[in-house]
Amino acid sequence: MKKQRKQLVTALVVTTMMSTFAVACSSGTPSSAPSSDNKSSQPSTSPAAGAATTYPMKSDKTVTYWAELTGNVVGVKSDYKDVPFYQEWSKKTGVPIKYITVPNGQLKEQLNVMLASGDLPDMMEYNWTNAFPGGPEKAIKDGYILKLNDVIDKYAPNLKKYLKDHPDVDKMVKTDNGSYYVFPFVRGDDSLKVFHGPIIRKDWLDELGLPVPTTIDEWHTTLKAFKEKKGAAAPISFVSTPRPLNDMSTGDFVGAFGVTKDFYLDNGQVKFGPMEKGYKDFLATMRQWYTEGLLDKNIATTDGKALDANLSSGATGATVGNAGGGIGKWQPLLSAKDPKAQLIGAPYPVLKKGDTPQFGQKDFAYGINGNTNGAVAISAKSKNIELAVKLLDYGYSEEGGMFFNFGTEGVSYKMDNGYPRYTDLMMKNPDKLAPAQALSQYVRATYSGPFVQDKRYIEQYLALPSQRDAVSTWQKTDIAKHQMPPVTPTPDESSEMAKIMTDVNTLVDEMTLKIILGSEPIDNFDQNVAKMKSLKIDRALEIEKAALDRYNKR
Repeated sequence: MKKQRKQLVTALVVTTMMSTFAVACSSGTPSSAPSSDNKSSQPSTSPAAGAATTYPMKSDKTVTYWAELTGNVVGVKSDYKDVPFYQEWSKKTGVPIKYITVPNGQLKEQLNVMLASGDLPDMMEYNWTNAFPGGPEKAIKDGYILKLNDVIDKYAPNLKKYLKDHPDVDKMVKTDNGSYYVFPFVRGDDSLKVFHGPIIRKDWLDELGLPVPTTIDEWHTTLKAFKEKKGAAAPISFVSTPRPLNDMSTGDFVGAFGVTKDFYLDNGQVKFGPMEKGYKDFLATMRQWYTEGLLDKNIATTDGKALDANLSSGATGATVGNAGGGIGKWQPLLSAKDPKAQLIGAPYPVLKKGDTPQFGQKDFAYGINGNTNGAVAISAKSKNIELAVKLLDYGYSEEGGMFFNFGTEGVSYKMDNGYPRYTDLMMKNPDKLAPAQALSQYVRATYSGPFVQDKRYIEQYLALPSQRDAVSTWQKTDIAKHQMPPVTPTPDESSEMAKIMTDVNTLVDEMTLKIILGSEPIDNFDQNVAKMKSLKIDRALEIEKAALDRYNKR
């Protein structure tokens, strides 16, 4: 991303919809699939309803499965047909599967080409909630994906039982009108929902006699010490691609000022953080840090590779990131150069010492900040609907849950007094694959899919005590009071929202960088808010509120 306005607009327009919260759209009527509005709903009385499937099945038909190659698999395999998990999935279910593997990063482009051709596979793994224009109800109405209520009743007893037993999840995975549209990825425990937050060099703190910072003022003192006494060229750095301060969307640092970079709740009122005074105060702080050389001077262009290099070289002493893909990746790089180096998770900053952070990262059981990748829809044109449903329902069975989370016994895990423990092939891979890479070959627990994630996965994946401690630290926030639930605009609202937020987010991203870098005075903030209003941000707030009201009535 460049500093010049023209280049900023070009780079940002294509990415601005990634932060909008959504889960489904409306149209159509629910069938007898389970309802969270009535916990005592009776099962369908259809003669075939709830029929249990015995695996492996016997099928002479081949189903087609379309999905993007996940990042953990990239560099190890290039096609799912060569990944042991997918080969074994077919064996365990008895269903021949032809995989259509989309190169990483080309999912949306490939979907558009496929939809235009009209030649659709049986199953499509995609974020139908906020990446498809108009949302899932529009996709159903346009004849792309199947409304699943009836087929869940008839052929998916495992998923149906799970949703009936978990009405909170059931509420999330259907549209406002009650349409089920995907086989969802579900986090099966609270311990799986928090995994991101501030990260800092604990060994540097100890050497300098400093405590773990908890307030913005303490962070300022710490970063000055990192610069002056540790020689850090970029005391703190953040990924800023595809959007400026991209990894701070959950409330890192900006949350100290009582806002986020997106929509949030304030005593039940829907607000948009970048138009609130708290965001102005946040930008003023970031500008001060940049001017003093505490914030990475390359903050406008910092990507994941640059951040990796900064941390491993000692140029950076603090950032925000994940326990697994952050601390788990960076700690070995640091330890290889300095055995005393130690990364830990720090609390989300506040302004007043002792306050509980208002904001922080915590995902819902369904959806990753509105991103529902890993959920699988069935094509409305499929000629193998029953077979596809039964294949997908396997992931919600007891046997299927073990397979998706732990793989094949004796290969990727062994039972240890009733506990499925990953083998050294996963955790100490002889080919030097990182645990995330090795696990991606045999399980899906590391990256989502049509199943319920098991907490015993994360207990092992976070192998370092510092990773587990970080999660415990990051869990101590009041995010539950402020987080927008996974609401869904209607198809018409979704289209309107997309147009508004494309323009608004482009403006926000430009304003954010310009003020931090000093090319625009902080006093221009109010002018930018006025521009947001001219771009109809108030209408976007109305849409979010209407969607929230409908969600609460589900």
